[in-house]
Amino acid sequence: MTVQNYLETLRQEIEEVSVQQAADILSKGSAALIDVRELDEYSSGIIANALRLGRGFLELRIEKQVPDKGQTVLVYCAGGTRSLMAAKSLKDLGYQNVKSIAGGFNGWKTSGFPFEQVKTLSIAEKERYSRHLLLPEIGEEGQLRLKESKVLLVGAGGLGSPIALYLAAAGVGTIGLVDDDRVDRSNLQRQIIHQDRSVGEAKTTSAKSAIQNLNPETSVNEYQLRLSSNNVEEIFSGYDIIVDGSDNFATRYLINDACIKLGLPQVHGSIFRFEGQVSVFRPRQEGVESPCYRCLFPEPPPPEQAPSCAEAGVIGALPGVIGLLQALEALKLILEIGQPLVGRLLLFNGLDTQFRELRLHRDPDCRYCDPHKEFPGYMDYQEFCRTQ
Repeated sequence: MTVQNYLETLRQEIEEVSVQQAADILSKGSAALIDVRELDEYSSGIIANALRLGRGFLELRIEKQVPDKGQTVLVYCAGGTRSLMAAKSLKDLGYQNVKSIAGGFNGWKTSGFPFEQVKTLSIAEKERYSRHLLLPEIGEEGQLRLKESKVLLVGAGGLGSPIALYLAAAGVGTIGLVDDDRVDRSNLQRQIIHQDRSVGEAKTTSAKSAIQNLNPETSVNEYQLRLSSNNVEEIFSGYDIIVDGSDNFATRYLINDACIKLGLPQVHGSIFRFEGQVSVFRPRQEGVESPCYRCLFPEPPPPEQAPSCAEAGVIGALPGVIGLLQALEALKLILEIGQPLVGRLLLFNGLDTQFRELRLHRDPDCRYCDPHKEFPGYMDYQEFCRTQ
């Protein structure tokens, strides 16, 4: 059988509709529209609300995107040939009402029907993120979402080092760094974003250099200062996610309270000697039942029970483990995939190499994350942590 004979056979089995008929069907709002073109074809435009599944991964992705096999499915390519083959594959998978748009996107465009210009990755970006693009959960659409995202990282030390490097490597477009400290030689055992030649340099500056050496496409904003009630909202505004890589309770409470007021998700992490923990807090967000940091720790422990790394020590690889988990949680939030650690606290013991998970519940008496109460306002966090 020749290709032409095969296409004629498909046309007898698959219903073809004109671009006008397709527009009429779509106007009713009940059909799924599938674009099966390749990534480099999107630069010419895309029909609004089309699912960009690509011919190569169509069969693997379709059931997640269109679970109802009785729903009307319109398939288009550039000219109407590949869409016939794609429609046949969908019919073989059990989709009962599949139609191919004759003339494809080119016919839609030349007929004057509206379409959208879409952002696409450059050739260099497609090469850099090629392993991401192979993942159905990410693809080019997800990679573009990473490129457009803005993540603020509080702390450019032990936790901040792996977080910043992996977010930049993943293609996060803008990373903000908040830290008022300078690189000390004693930091280098765990703060892998810094180098020996950076000793004495501001941590934000040293970290920015390392990030841009890794991925020049990532924009880095430096905030060489200590976070406070007076500057927190100005700094947090404009970011999508806040990642807590701080090392003291006063800053953690401040981050928590500001995220609640501004409606920002927070990825929390902390370390102590050989142990660490990770969680995600999304309180007061519609459709999300989440505790906040205050529900977990209503009051800070006395200072003598919570010494810093400088006082108690920490195994150098531990912040790598916890920081990588924080980076992963941030990426999941950006991409809206998987199950973030909302309402869950993941505990890690490095000596035993064991993970444990605790379920977290919102404290009904918490004044901060109760959606029915006004935000109580900021406090003197240093004094609060000193007097408990």
